[in-house]
Amino acid sequence: QVQLVESGGGLVQAGDSLRLSCTTSGRTFGYVNMGWFRQAPGKEREFVAAIGRFALNTYYANSVKGRFTIFRDNAKNMVYLQMTSLKPEDTAVYYCAATMNPAYVTIGNYNIWGLGTQVTVSS
Repeated sequence: QVQLVESGGGLVQAGDSLRLSCTTSGRTFGYVNMGWFRQAPGKEREFVAAIGRFALNTYYANSVKGRFTIFRDNAKNMVYLQMTSLKPEDTAVYYCAATMNPAYVTIGNYNIWGLGTQVTVSS
């Protein structure tokens, strides 16, 4: 069973960069697809980015395309979200999640979640 712990959140200014990390435990990390999601106050949790288990495919929400990059290091059991040109609307709790479902862009297909890390972007 994979367990997930996010880190790297914080308070930054608009235009700044931030890298989120997701530490995973469990022997099956190399077999799971990984995603980052976020939830702003009063809003539903939404898809941000996802990466396949061999890192051959990545997907992004239109709102972050060109600004965020998801990548993983299977040797270290880590997945990252590099965020640049941050905007106040990126403020949210960011969650790392894992799934073995091949349809890993769909939030409902994720069954393992971390507790989240807060990202706040001031204007």
